[in-house]
Amino acid sequence: MTAWLGREWPWYIAGPLIGLFVPALLIAGNKVFGISGSFSHLCAAIAPGRVEYFRYNWRRAGLWNLVFLVGVLIGGFLSAHFFGAQGVAISIETRASLTRLGIHDFTGVAPRELFSWHALLTVRGFVSVVVGGLLVGFGTAYAAGCTSGHAISGLANFQLPSLIAVLGFFAGGLATTYFILPFLMG
Repeated sequence: MTAWLGREWPWYIAGPLIGLFVPALLIAGNKVFGISGSFSHLCAAIAPGRVEYFRYNWRRAGLWNLVFLVGVLIGGFLSAHFFGAQGVAISIETRASLTRLGIHDFTGVAPRELFSWHALLTVRGFVSVVVGGLLVGFGTAYAAGCTSGHAISGLANFQLPSLIAVLGFFAGGLATTYFILPFLMG
């Protein structure tokens, strides 16, 4: 069992399993799959303070989201410590392109040249982690959901706002890949 859980699952198993979460959550109580709502519920639970946005009954609205968030954290911990988490499989062409940009370490799940404590003290590391994180947070709030919520639940429910959000996510990813990252690394 450990060997089976510790290796990559083919798309024809992982994809349908993820896809089955949408109807299961809808049947289980009209819930929508996504992770960004969990952070709002966490803020509402821990420190609502004077911010109107966080003053609501988080127990009723998002207790299941917090359980999901805890499950994601536990799953990541188990994967990294017991199932031999691996790096990301990257094609030879992508490695060559990243090497030309100055990224040489492909051992983890993210390039250490951009995503490490040491890199955080550099301009490109700060822009990648802090500025990029703020932009992702703003985009998630502006789009009223994250990539998983819109791309998995929203598109499955034929929601036009989700289609627009997903197209925006892809456009942002392409712009970052072909324009921002080469400028930042140059």
